[in-house]
Amino acid sequence: MAFSAALRAFLILISLHHYRQSSAQEDIAISDGPAPSPSFPSPPLVPALFVIGDSSVDCGTNNFLGTFARADRPPYGRDFDTHQPTGRFSNGRIPVDYLALRLGLPFVPNYLGLRGSVKDMIRGVNYASAGAGIIFSSGSELGQHISLTQQIQQVTDTFQQFTLSMGEEVASDLISKSVFYISMGTNDYIHYYLRNVSNVQTLYLPWRFNQFLAQTMKREIKNLYNDNVRKVVVMGLAPMGCAPYYLWMYPETNGECVDMINDMILEFNFEMRQMVEELAQELVGVRIIFCDAFQASMDIMENHDRYGQKLISFFLFFFSFSYECLIVFCLRICCFRFQCNSRSMLRFWEV
Repeated sequence: MAFSAALRAFLILISLHHYRQSSAQEDIAISDGPAPSPSFPSPPLVPALFVIGDSSVDCGTNNFLGTFARADRPPYGRDFDTHQPTGRFSNGRIPVDYLALRLGLPFVPNYLGLRGSVKDMIRGVNYASAGAGIIFSSGSELGQHISLTQQIQQVTDTFQQFTLSMGEEVASDLISKSVFYISMGTNDYIHYYLRNVSNVQTLYLPWRFNQFLAQTMKREIKNLYNDNVRKVVVMGLAPMGCAPYYLWMYPETNGECVDMINDMILEFNFEMRQMVEELAQELVGVRIIFCDAFQASMDIMENHDRYGQKLISFFLFFFSFSYECLIVFCLRICCFRFQCNSRSMLRFWEV
């Protein structure tokens, strides 16, 4: 499931609003106008931004992996600053691009694209990998990806490099003042639970599955805390049951959102919010917030005219197994045929 760049921009403003409410630092001016050009407040509001997640925030990690989950070809990136595909799963910027700019930081580079230089990582690193899930094997049928646990290990490796380069005290101070943005969980549904991998639906009812995901995430955030991470943003999931793919899979809904799936996502968000509140009480000195993308997304869908969006959803869904050249051709034809020039008026961008 992919949101258009316009919707992604709105959702990141939601997370910025939460960050402003929880921060004692300088206020961040949020505009209702177009996305800002890459100019930064001086000095930055935080030393660095570190990103953990899936395709919602992958900025190029999967370009280096053997996987079908790649965004290194058109029409990806056509509305990005360079108008070229970069590995971002969007027609334009992704949420953490906007967050970085609002914090006064440059776009955060992906971990696998760096050469291990501390200088390149000092303003932040993006570890996110499309297809990744909270569960290690989620998304495995797509090919290689960097799971949540593996991304946490990459974070630890980065911190060790910081310590060796700048000393433990300076490195710990930088880490404690930086923001960690976590956006993950979609693939645990799309590529695991809803596909009933390993008969998981028999073993776990949705509420129990969500508890398992929340407790796994809690354990990994505690690992980050042990590395001196103190500022964490945890993104909830959007209404997956409204994605065009599931409207196609469940024609009996007559184009309405699939309540069964959305109910699972609401439970997931509830468990994650509870987990975040528990950590805020348990961990000394931590500032952790949960951002509810579900309600913001539903407001856009239910009041689309207010946001200047069409009621229809633009739907492109192809299985690219072994037919990548053909698929690129089909995507280009469909884009022109269905007039992608009105991208800002559309909610979903499925590839």
